[in-house]
Amino acid sequence: MLLTLAVVGVVALGISLVVRWKRRRDQRDLEQHSITADDLHELLASDQEVLLFDVRQPLDLLAYPEMIPKAQRVAPDEVLARPTLIPKEKDAVVYCTCPSDKTSRMVLRRAFGLGLFRIKFLKGGLAAWKAKGYPVEPYTEVFHLKPSLVPRSQ
Repeated sequence: MLLTLAVVGVVALGISLVVRWKRRRDQRDLEQHSITADDLHELLASDQEVLLFDVRQPLDLLAYPEMIPKAQRVAPDEVLARPTLIPKEKDAVVYCTCPSDKTSRMVLRRAFGLGLFRIKFLKGGLAAWKAKGYPVEPYTEVFHLKPSLVPRSQ
């Protein structure tokens, strides 16, 4: 009985260590696909073509009705539903306003699963951009809080 408990404990510890190691490795992989506000500002000011996507949730748009100039608004669920929104052959950056860049990281994982590897996320999101004093513009487009309930035109 004691031996069985010891074996179960060792197996549980091993599984816990593997899960922790995998999480850290995934975080490191995602960090390689991050860009700072300063680097993004410099990139947007250069002649290099880069697509910028605002992937905030609808409620975040209500709280912060502004966006980075040149950004296109794309709901996070749309990236999965319409993967061609982010072209494979172009560099792209996504940003959100979530703590720890949660939505941007989620979109990044989805994009990787769809074969989109020329994509980065703005570390610190819109807040980091604004903290540096970089320009924002008002978000004026109409959006729905529950986009899945809105019929899509073909």
